[in-house]
Amino acid sequence: MKRILHIVAQSVSIVCYPLLIPAYGILLWCIAMHHRMALPEAYWWVSIGGTLFLTCLLPLSLILMMIRRGQVDNLYIDNPRQRTTPYLYSIAGFGFWCYLLASILHVPGWLTGSAIGATLALGIVTLINLRWKISAHLAAMGGLLGGICTYALKAGLTSLTPIYILLTLSLLLMWARLYVDAHNSWQVVAGYGLGFISTLIPAFFVYA
Repeated sequence: MKRILHIVAQSVSIVCYPLLIPAYGILLWCIAMHHRMALPEAYWWVSIGGTLFLTCLLPLSLILMMIRRGQVDNLYIDNPRQRTTPYLYSIAGFGFWCYLLASILHVPGWLTGSAIGATLALGIVTLINLRWKISAHLAAMGGLLGGICTYALKAGLTSLTPIYILLTLSLLLMWARLYVDAHNSWQVVAGYGLGFISTLIPAFFVYA
């Protein structure tokens, strides 16, 4: 039973890998928009593919290279001292992602604002990790919840089911990170709160 729980915890950590969360968010955005108007196939490819490349594949390639060179222990970068360089490259990728959303995809201002908030949250996580191992997994998941709540406020989300589902998944991820002993309770809660606030705040300042 213990082995099964460990496999489940590891699987949840992989599925909710921080660099995958922006792509999940944009996928949900495209699905929501598609129900209102038919989106061209090219829009799906550029938005989801571009997000996946800039926020995941690009920084992930650096992490894999650093693992091969022995500079990083694993994909989760459990050692906070090894996180700074990969996180800085991730921030750069996120910055280009914000440009993609605003200048190429022309998404609403609040969505770009949430993306900028997620980028700033990643920068704050990078700084905090110099002294304390805050959870990047939960920061990303909290950011996704903040983005969905922003959509609910701006676009008039009629059903709260997506929020309930994400909250349940968030609790599962918290359990997973605690079960594999990657973080303590304060680190996962702090990460989640930081991500949520960072992406939700733009909803109160951006009206487009």
